[in-house]
Amino acid sequence: MKRGPRRLAVAGTLLIALAASDAAYGQKPGGILHVHAGDSPPSMSLLEEVDANPARATMGVFNNLVMFDQHVKQNSMRSIVPDLATSWSWSEDGKELTFPLRQGVKWHDGRPFTARDVKCTWDLLTGKSSEKLRLDPRKSWYRNLAEVTADGDYEVTFHLQRPQPAFIALLSAGFSVVYPCHVPPAEMRQHPVGTGPFKFVEFKPNERITLARNPDYWKLGRPYLDGIEFTIIRDVSTAHLAFVAGKLDWVATSLPLLKDIKAQEPEAICEVTPGGISRNLVVNRDSSPFDNPDMRRAVALSLDRKAFIDIISDGQGDIGGSMQPLPEGIWGMPPEVLNTLPGYDPDVQKNRTEARAIMEKLGYGPDKRLALKVSTRNIPPFRDPAVILTDQFKEVFIDGELDIVETALWYPKMYRKDYKIGLNLTGGGVDDPDQQFYENYGCGSPRNYTGYCNPELEKLFDRQSIEADEGKRKILVWEIEKQLAEDGARPIIFFNRFAYCWQPQVKGWTMMVNSIINNFRMEDVWLDK
Repeated sequence: MKRGPRRLAVAGTLLIALAASDAAYGQKPGGILHVHAGDSPPSMSLLEEVDANPARATMGVFNNLVMFDQHVKQNSMRSIVPDLATSWSWSEDGKELTFPLRQGVKWHDGRPFTARDVKCTWDLLTGKSSEKLRLDPRKSWYRNLAEVTADGDYEVTFHLQRPQPAFIALLSAGFSVVYPCHVPPAEMRQHPVGTGPFKFVEFKPNERITLARNPDYWKLGRPYLDGIEFTIIRDVSTAHLAFVAGKLDWVATSLPLLKDIKAQEPEAICEVTPGGISRNLVVNRDSSPFDNPDMRRAVALSLDRKAFIDIISDGQGDIGGSMQPLPEGIWGMPPEVLNTLPGYDPDVQKNRTEARAIMEKLGYGPDKRLALKVSTRNIPPFRDPAVILTDQFKEVFIDGELDIVETALWYPKMYRKDYKIGLNLTGGGVDDPDQQFYENYGCGSPRNYTGYCNPELEKLFDRQSIEADEGKRKILVWEIEKQLAEDGARPIIFFNRFAYCWQPQVKGWTMMVNSIINNFRMEDVWLDK
């Protein structure tokens, strides 16, 4: 895991040299890229939001210390490249990670970027700053971080409490951007200031988010685009019409509707990719009747995962545990391991027979059914599978009524655990167990919406986190997956596959297979027209 700073500094220099010579390959400057956004985000604060829409719209406003190579489809430790850092190196004990920083970088308001901004950002994320975030969804990512120190203006060191080889992967995610010390978090919600290739211009809720080219970007010759406009369109059919009419250059769609775009816009380039997003069942373990482990097991056994995939994903989804399935996911379990987990037996009727027996022991049956509300967010990726979920619950004597929640209220509702049972989407940060396990299942984590807490299992979280050997780490990860399934921690229903289409003039943009946000820096994208 140790990489020499001199070697990486050379690599960083080469990357900049290549960027300067890109014009020889035909990239054309200019033009506004029109991108579909599926919902209106609560704010523009990337550190405070968890949804894909604000992340996609503002990743280009910022920079990371390091990031996943924007042209490598699968995020991994091997695809991490320098960004605001010129290189990185680990101490011999694996507890100190040092970054020399790029000099001459300026914030969009003209102030210089320094090591102080890096320290301020992670002090904010770990709650050590006098300034406070309204929400801190990634606090669990940095539970092993003791402190960040600055050595002058252009070097920082992250001091860890124990070795954590994958810590650098957390820093590479699209969410892990550097904030300016001199701009309060409240201002960043409305008008974010970054060092990235694009400057924030305007956010009109339910209409659009507008970015403009940063003429003083530190990377020579970037970006190519004059700007980006994210048009907020919740209804997928309406987005299709805008794409076919040429008003959108890029659109996110569903697999059942993909054929419509191909028929109406045959020259469009379309790609189906998983992206690492799971549909999952969230149950409030502190609220009756789901404070009873037998009830939680019964609802988990009611699931017909293949039916979800056939209806929602036109048969192209994947069944998996907490980690994204193979081959696009790095840490997924092979089928022979997955099928041994509780509730994953492909014999759905056998599972439901067991579920009905449990429900009858709890006093329910054909003549005494459990009525409850099933909460979900009011956009199609949440709402559509929630309809199927309520239908499947009927097979085990549960009558579910949909509780549709608007986006601005959905995540606060989850944080407050103001629900009984619901359907949620999870993923999009980093395809690494350190993110998934600590964020979604760690005791006290802000995004552990179900309240699951197993201190003994958390010791295993730490063991896999320390392990540098990928093969040995996978064995520990699969052991954790088994325990999570046995505990019904957050039953994973299925991993969707997404369809994206773009106009032929859009160049230089790579869709990633294990993230739906980490490819939105957009500094290399150009329009061939």
